[in-house]
Amino acid sequence: MKKIFLLLVSCFGILAFSMAQDSASVSISEAPKQKFTKATFNSTKIINMQSVEMGTKGTMQFMVSHHFSYLWTKDAGSQNLAQFFGLNSGVARTYLSFDYSPQTWLNLGVALAGSSKYEAWAKFKLLRQQTGVKNIPVSVVLYSMMNVNTAKNPDITFAGNKFAFMNQLLIARKITDRFSVQLMPTWIHFNIVPYGINNSHEVFSLGMAAKYKATNTLNVTLEYARQLNMYKNLVTKNGSIISYEPDLLSAGIEINTGGHLFQFYVGSTMDASNIDQLARNTSKIKDKNFAFGFTINRSF
Repeated sequence: MKKIFLLLVSCFGILAFSMAQDSASVSISEAPKQKFTKATFNSTKIINMQSVEMGTKGTMQFMVSHHFSYLWTKDAGSQNLAQFFGLNSGVARTYLSFDYSPQTWLNLGVALAGSSKYEAWAKFKLLRQQTGVKNIPVSVVLYSMMNVNTAKNPDITFAGNKFAFMNQLLIARKITDRFSVQLMPTWIHFNIVPYGINNSHEVFSLGMAAKYKATNTLNVTLEYARQLNMYKNLVTKNGSIISYEPDLLSAGIEINTGGHLFQFYVGSTMDASNIDQLARNTSKIKDKNFAFGFTINRSF
């Protein structure tokens, strides 16, 4: 009896072990594979705004952007043709940047932002859109940038007042293989603002962007941002009144040649820096103040 009991226990143990092995193999084979979303956007910048994309670990990128004068200036008449729609006006705001990704979740960069301005930034990847064991519907990146205006200004005696800062949360989703969208709540802080009423150190805006993949080498892009405060009837130190344009609208195309990505766009700004574009834009959409621009980037 004792031998039979031991035999039954042994058989039960072997059967239980076999079932556990089968169950483990089934669960492993049936477990969904983790799939990370790639190429939500094709560049680290969509048009003027940053995207959730950043270079792979160890990648350095050089980027040059040009913003020209208005395609058509109100009441300028034939001078618009002489300036060849802003390309021959002698006005070009240039943005030159270098960035490096020491980790897959971190990107660091510096830039010459035009008009004696310099910028430095850090991008942190907080979430990545994925399916599988973890289902995360969006990619989220924090973009934090510092801007310094080194131009001489007799009204600014303290060097710290030359600085401004921007923090932007980039929330993107690749909806289909062809269509992606991004939301961009933004907070800008100026260390100093013109003295007077209706003035604040803080400027807020909300933006959105989209990309449509038309072909394997051609994308169509769109950006819109709305400044939420500090744009109307600002009184300066000298008592004059300044108003800015709260709407920023841009549309463009991207052409991928394999080695380079060319971006051509038209937008309601001539400024090169996001600080000026989102907090001090003077281009009026109602007056058709749109300017041509392009960006070329190269990764190493």
